[in-house]
Parts: sequence; structure tokens; C-alpha cells
Amino acid sequence: MLVTSLVVNGLGAGASPVAATNLACALQIVSTWPLTQIANETIVVPVYATKLGAMAPAARAGYGGLLLFGNVAPPTLTATLATLQRERPGHYAMMVMTDEEGGGVLRLNNLVGPFPWAQTMGTNATPAQITAIARRVGTQLAGAGVNTDLAPVLDVDGRADYPGAKNPDGLRSFSGVASVAAADGAAFVKGLGLAHVTAVVKHFPGLGYATRNTDYGPAATLPWAGLQSSGLVPFKQAIASGVPAIMLSNAHTPGLSPLPASLSPAVITVLRQTLGFTGLIVTDSLSSGAIGALHLAEPAAAVQALGAGADLILFGSPSSPSASLALAGRISNAVVAAVNGGTLAQSTVVAAAAQVLATRNTLTCPVAPAG
Repeated sequence: MLVTSLVVNGLGAGASPVAATNLACALQIVSTWPLTQIANETIVVPVYATKLGAMAPAARAGYGGLLLFGNVAPPTLTATLATLQRERPGHYAMMVMTDEEGGGVLRLNNLVGPFPWAQTMGTNATPAQITAIARRVGTQLAGAGVNTDLAPVLDVDGRADYPGAKNPDGLRSFSGVASVAAADGAAFVKGLGLAHVTAVVKHFPGLGYATRNTDYGPAATLPWAGLQSSGLVPFKQAIASGVPAIMLSNAHTPGLSPLPASLSPAVITVLRQTLGFTGLIVTDSLSSGAIGALHLAEPAAAVQALGAGADLILFGSPSSPSASLALAGRISNAVVAAVNGGTLAQSTVVAAAAQVLATRNTLTCPVAPAG
């Protein structure tokens, strides 16, 4: 019999023996699931926090996560999330995430409260102080049942610009100096981990000084050769420190891949094989302008992202709960059809779903008999 406890795995699936054992157990569990449930585990459904009660179908279907939008956490948030977690197949915990970066990129303001832009922290705070800020933020999130923060931004960008169509980073970056961005980003990750919240660092392989914000259309990062001594540095440090999850960018990297990183086998090969990252790989939103410019709707883009080696699919902003659920269903159907049609290996989707399951659950599997 498979046994699971919903102990929070705030340190994520790094390279430690415990994490490797947890992932191996997750693979055993996911391999027994129906294909639709396996596909669902790789998908995050976006929803406004005030509409969270409409997500019972998402919980029962076994979607891997919920992404909370909006500036207001309703008074029922904690109780509703607890109910949704109990609705999950097997009572395995799903990832409940939001974007709490600081400054102008905040959600659930009445729950978390304000804290500075990353660049302000990078200029005025020590790493220890940044850890304390992130721990406070994480503690507020975890207390309400939000177990994942899509932060911090590890991109290296020294421009004091409000992020917008031309610059995706600016004030979201801790620093234009790679070593500072690396140290401060690691400090933020540490604070979230101390609060048992999964940090998702972004946007690999480094979106600093990109030509455009990918929400609005195609963009290029700095050339691959230049990223070696700049944009990659914070990600290398984060991986060495055991960061549990990394979000890909939707920009392409000249000299490495013509595809947006979220869809690029070359980028994910660097992340897995060259840099040795063993944790969760998350796409940026597959509803972005950069993906749309390739004439890919979200279902087709999701199949391509999973085939490239991504584990968890993000999409859209929630116009309504029913629209989010309908699009999640179309994405799941596309993944199932690709597996059944032989264009996407089932083992690839199983591996992705296992990464998702292992990130927020501590699992115990039977010991195989000797001999």
C-alpha cells in the first residue's frame, strides 16, 4: 500500500538523497494513475482569489496547482484552500501559488502586506535582511495555505525602470551586478524555505536586458556567450543551493535556441544536463504574446513544452473560473491525445507529473522485495 503524508517540502526536489528517494516514490505513484490524471498533474489553473470556491472541479480532477490572481485575499481563503486540498485524488497536496515579488508585483495585499521592489532590497538591505523579509512573506502565505511563491526574479538588470512592455525586469531585478543578484536572490529563496514555501526562481536562462517583454510579443535575451558571465550566474548559485523550482522565460536566446525557453529542448538540456538541476521546471505563461506569435494556442504549446522537458504548465489570466477550467481541460485533452497519438512519450509526461507531485508532498513507498 502506498502511504503519503502532506508534510510540506519547502526545500523542494534538489539533488539530496532524500529528494531523490521522494521523486522515485512519486514516479511509482504517478505510474499507476490514468493518463488524464497524469496530464492534469502537469497543469496549473489560474483563478482570482475571490473566486477560489469555484475551483472544486480543478481539485477533484487532480490539476497540479492553482495560481491565485488579484489583490484581495477573501476571509475564507484559508478554509477554502484546506477544503480544496482534501478534494484532491489521494489527498496529495497541490501547489497553490501566487506572485509575491515585492514593490509593484504583489498579490493578496491584505494578507501579505507591502514590501519593497527587489531592486530596492538589493540596494538598501543586506542578504540577512532580505531573508527576514522573505520569511515574513512566506509565513503569511503558508498560514493561509498558499505554499508556492513565483519569486524571486533572478534576472540581472540594473535599470531603475518600472517593468512594462519594453523592459520585463527593471525594478524586479535585485541588481545589474550578477554576484549581487545571485546573493540577494539566494537570500530571498532561503527566507521562503524557512517558511516552508516553495520558491520558483525566474526567468531562466536570464531575461535581464531582453529586447522586449514577452507578454507583448517575441523577445531575445542577451546572446548565449554573454549570459555565461551575467544572467546565468544567479541561476547557477541557486541550483548549487538546492532551489526547488525554476521558471523558464518566453524569450529566445541567440546562440542557443531560436525557440522561447519554455518550448526549447536546448535550453532545458542545459538546465538539466549542463547545470545539473534536478528540481521542478515551470513554463512562463503559454498565453503570452511571444508564444502566440508562433501561432501556437495554449494546448499545442503545452504539448511542445512537455516534450521539450518542462514539468509544469502555466497559462493565462483568469477571465472567469469557467474559462480557466475549460482551457485547462483543452490542454489536458491535447496532452492525452499527443500521448495516444505517439507524438509525446507517456514516460515524459509521467516524469513531469512526478516532479510536480514530489515538490509539495513527502512520500513513502513500499520497499521492493529483495532478490
